[in-house]
Amino acid sequence: MRTLRTYLRGACIALAASPLALSAQATPALTSVERTITSSVDSHNAEALALLERLVNINSGTLNFAGVRQVGDVLRAQFDALGFTTRWVDGAGFKRAGHLVAEHRGSGPKIILIGHLDTVFEPSNPFQKFERLNDSTAKGPGIIDMKGGDVVMLFALRALKDAKLLDNANITVVFNGDEEEAGTPLEAARKTLVDAAKGATAALGFEDGAGDPKTAVISRRSAGSWTLKTTGTPAHSGQIFKPEVGAGAVYEASRILHEFYTQLSNEQYLTFNPGLAIGGTLVKVDSTGVEGSGAGKRNVVAGTMEVTGDLRTLSPEQHAKAMRTMKTIVSTHHLPKTSATIEFDDGYPPMAPTQGNRRLLAMYDKASKDINGGAVAAVDPSRAGAADVSFIASIVPMIIDGIGLSGHDDHTDKETADLRMLPSQTKRAALVMYRLTRTVP
Repeated sequence: MRTLRTYLRGACIALAASPLALSAQATPALTSVERTITSSVDSHNAEALALLERLVNINSGTLNFAGVRQVGDVLRAQFDALGFTTRWVDGAGFKRAGHLVAEHRGSGPKIILIGHLDTVFEPSNPFQKFERLNDSTAKGPGIIDMKGGDVVMLFALRALKDAKLLDNANITVVFNGDEEEAGTPLEAARKTLVDAAKGATAALGFEDGAGDPKTAVISRRSAGSWTLKTTGTPAHSGQIFKPEVGAGAVYEASRILHEFYTQLSNEQYLTFNPGLAIGGTLVKVDSTGVEGSGAGKRNVVAGTMEVTGDLRTLSPEQHAKAMRTMKTIVSTHHLPKTSATIEFDDGYPPMAPTQGNRRLLAMYDKASKDINGGAVAAVDPSRAGAADVSFIASIVPMIIDGIGLSGHDDHTDKETADLRMLPSQTKRAALVMYRLTRTVP
């Protein structure tokens, strides 16, 4: 009969040989340098929380130019202290406050980090201040979208500085001042970001993403718009459908919208919502496409109709195909005595889920596992809205976004951060930055 000691020894040997144990043994521990990085994050967490509260308490609604600049000034001083060269890009040319750029020139692979200074909460909004709810949560305007992400980025870099790893780092940081309501012309508003991204091997975006630390963003859909205009022959309603009068503008618009739905609604990740439709004898839609007025009578055939909507796609190819299909529908098979035109505004471009993005996600996933933070998977693109990182999708071969501070209810007066995630999000980011400076996968 086996003794208890013999039995336990055998059980331990069996456990060590199990796939689970082998998997755990196969996961390498952090190097001594990496342990220094993570220790730095822990030692500065109280400072990170204090800075987050300070930033949240500065109103930086997109149109509050002074507040956006003030947030930029606070962050600029922090980056100056880290040895970055900083500059403010004036936004007068695109009708916004401007952008903050911080550069650290080194011999390593170029990395671009992306944040933004503004929030959706203007000074007139009653939601203005940081409020600690309990030991683990706080709410405030922009606390996760994205002042929390800005703090994650900053203290990840500080951890590298503490570990004396910034000397050869080649890092450019861009904080846009108009992410929530982009300036115009859009090309001018994003020129700073696009120029900064040239030559970069990887980009990290610190938006809050889906608000789940188990996910990150490797693809985003576009956010464009379209305007459909149809015309018909005004006449007494009793004459509609007769050869000399035809179907009228409203029926022509209805035909087109029905064909959009029939031909395109089942394509994955493609959406094209008509948000405003005005038809009648007199139609006026403002330049933004979100307000308008119309006049007409039940007994008069409508002479004009205007419809505005958005268009969201996952890739440039899907975007181009959708526009071709929509244009074909608009330009062919007109109802009698009608005509139609459609115009597109591309807006925010798509960011497709490339192999490079997947490689960078794999690096982030490994960094998370190395700090016992668990696995990280890609967010479903239907849950990832448009963001600034998409503007460099065609330039930078590896991109990941949504790695800022986790929480929920952004863009509302319930915007809340999970403060427990601040150190782990910062450690993940710092490890990925460090590993990117050493090698490019």
